[in-house]
Amino acid sequence: MPDPMRPRAALRTAVVWEVLRDALDRRAKATGRDCLDVLDSGGGTGNFAVPVAGLGHRVTVVDPSPNALFGLERRAAEAGVADRVRGVQGDAAGLFDVVDRDGYDVVLCHGVLEYLDDPAEGVRNVVGALRPSGTLSLLAAGLGGAVLARALAGHFSEAQHALGDPAGRWGEGDPVPRRFTAEQLTELVSGSGVEVGAVQGVRVFADLVPGVLVDTEPGALDALLRLEAAAAELAAFHSVATQLHVLGEKSGTAVG
Repeated sequence: MPDPMRPRAALRTAVVWEVLRDALDRRAKATGRDCLDVLDSGGGTGNFAVPVAGLGHRVTVVDPSPNALFGLERRAAEAGVADRVRGVQGDAAGLFDVVDRDGYDVVLCHGVLEYLDDPAEGVRNVVGALRPSGTLSLLAAGLGGAVLARALAGHFSEAQHALGDPAGRWGEGDPVPRRFTAEQLTELVSGSGVEVGAVQGVRVFADLVPGVLVDTEPGALDALLRLEAAAAELAAFHSVATQLHVLGEKSGTAVG
């Protein structure tokens, strides 16, 4: 587990980080380069960008928030990777105003699609930033996890509303503009010229387990992390995951 990830935060990031780290290793071996060019679209303060830079890669973070980019700069400096992390103000819709097409070995798009008016365009843009055979890591909010959470909280009407809502929202007060099923995400990815390699359910149990149990029960955190990892790639749990992670490889020929 990477050092920047604190114990409670690890419950939210562990599955994605392990898969991403392995993907970076494979891509580095395939290219014959130890230092990859990585783009983190919507990377905020660097939850993934800084650990990726810690592995020796160059990371460009594109984010619309100046405050987030300031936090990124500070975090990168504290981690000793400021020379390998660059922050640029921008967003997925106007991505090529600030970065080059076909310029990156790996692109991260985590927690971005939920907030885009046109998710398909957002996926096409981040894929367009990939070099041929480059790796895409896509993380987005899962519909099933939200439905389950509302039902377990006793908000049954909201849970049912989310099931029937085209955007997967449980009501006007829902802070997440859009949620996806695993099928919807994989269709977006494959339709953009990326071959889907793996799909993981993220935070299948972590958001449902009382925090006091994890914080006070000896060994509970490690056991829960192992459970999350074991369930992540089982399709049966994708329908109840809070987030869905799709990993894929861009084809050698760009899709227009």
